[in-house]
Amino acid sequence: MKVVLFTGSHPRHLFVAETLLRHGFLSGVVLEKREDFMPTPSSGLMEIDRMNFIRHFADRDAAETRYFGHSRQLAMEPDAMLHVDYHTLNSNEVKDWVSAIRPDVVLTYGVHKISTELLESFPEHRWNIHGGLSPWYRGNTTLFWPFYFMKPNWAGMTIHQLTAKLDGGAIVHHSVPELVRGDGLHDVACRAVKQAAEDIVMILRKLDRGESVQLLPQKSSGKLFMTEDWHPQHLRVVYNLFDNDIVDRFLDGEFGFHEPPLIKAF
Repeated sequence: MKVVLFTGSHPRHLFVAETLLRHGFLSGVVLEKREDFMPTPSSGLMEIDRMNFIRHFADRDAAETRYFGHSRQLAMEPDAMLHVDYHTLNSNEVKDWVSAIRPDVVLTYGVHKISTELLESFPEHRWNIHGGLSPWYRGNTTLFWPFYFMKPNWAGMTIHQLTAKLDGGAIVHHSVPELVRGDGLHDVACRAVKQAAEDIVMILRKLDRGESVQLLPQKSSGKLFMTEDWHPQHLRVVYNLFDNDIVDRFLDGEFGFHEPPLIKAF
């Protein structure tokens, strides 16, 4: 079975690619060069917000190094990888390159939006790996918002049909990580990625055995979080109010418990 993965260049993206490769489920990679992993705080922030911003992204870098530190380069033949950026992601070159592989499955994770023209050239099994539980957390920064709302057990990933609607395609599977005492926000996010990588391998194995995979339409509009919804000031809740111990407080029952109604493919 041939699988093509469109993915970003950050460690978590490359970890998913390496997992697929290790299990024999990767025939080609379209690798989009993403923005710098360590952003710089904007000028004019209050000192509390500037320090939280620096802490937040430094902690993210440290966490992803712990969990995915080896995931920097893919051990694939050069002709099995196509390097693109935001401007060339939806080019005719990409469309022709993918079509030449004739994949059975196309996966996307961590790339910008796929154009309708390119999308229509993909096979029936075309899925996105979304960092957030859809439909409740769609859009951007969706592994942060469950912590802001003190619901860390809603921090997970969604494998869904790739459509023109952002994170709105029918759902194949929800992945949620185990919450481990002592974990911070970024630990949970990294565990979510690792769990999703394991789960997508299980789903691909089902397909490879000739088994069907159900698609369940999203019945709730949920919430679409836009880039502009997030501000450094939101970090005050995680770091100044709770000192990034939201997981421990949740496990202690401080926030109550509301279980997400998950969809499972196996």
